[in-house]
Amino acid sequence: MESTKSTALMIKDYPEDQRPRERMIQDGPKSLSNHELLAILLRTGSKEESVLQLANKLLVNFEGLRLLKDASIEEITDTKGIGKVKAVQLMAAVELGRRIHRLQYEDRYVIRSPEDAANFVMEDMRFLSQEHFVCLYLNTKNQVLHQQTVFIGSLNASIVHPREVFKEAFRRSAASFICIHNHPSGDPAPSREDIDVTKRLSECGKLIGIELLDHLIIGDQKFISLKEKGYV
Repeated sequence: MESTKSTALMIKDYPEDQRPRERMIQDGPKSLSNHELLAILLRTGSKEESVLQLANKLLVNFEGLRLLKDASIEEITDTKGIGKVKAVQLMAAVELGRRIHRLQYEDRYVIRSPEDAANFVMEDMRFLSQEHFVCLYLNTKNQVLHQQTVFIGSLNASIVHPREVFKEAFRRSAASFICIHNHPSGDPAPSREDIDVTKRLSECGKLIGIELLDHLIIGDQKFISLKEKGYV
């Protein structure tokens, strides 16, 4: 009986200067595209597809890295040719990337400007599909003591209660705090509710003695400071 042979290209079928691993060694990781970096993590393809084709299909299925970075094992393995082992490898790489990105901020990051605060959370918050209300609690040197997600959902002055915000401030012995929330639309323009929440927390902070330094609204790679707008 004559055996059938897969027509899928294997990595060895590509010229050396087109193989991701060899290109990374020669030219460094920045020379590789997203699907080539994924191909290195996946290591092997399937019977029907090369690892490069499989990596490209994964990006197509998840519309790029934006959705892939938050995908579950079940969602990743829905892509034909990717089993649990490959899915776990991808998730581990994504998590390492997150932790490496945060390293520069975790050693008592100092906030001297609205830009410093925005940079601290931008990569974590700009792709969120729901509004997250986050507080950064600072010491007397404006170093970040703690980051706390206080509320998830549409912002409303009656829902974001000062009690929840200041409870964590007392626990951390914070001298001041910064509020940050995202607009999933990508447009950081403040709403009436945003302004009302800001004024309420600012007034409470003055009474308690824990100052609200700013309230930032995060969009897609841009932000607005409500202090700079005159609301704090």
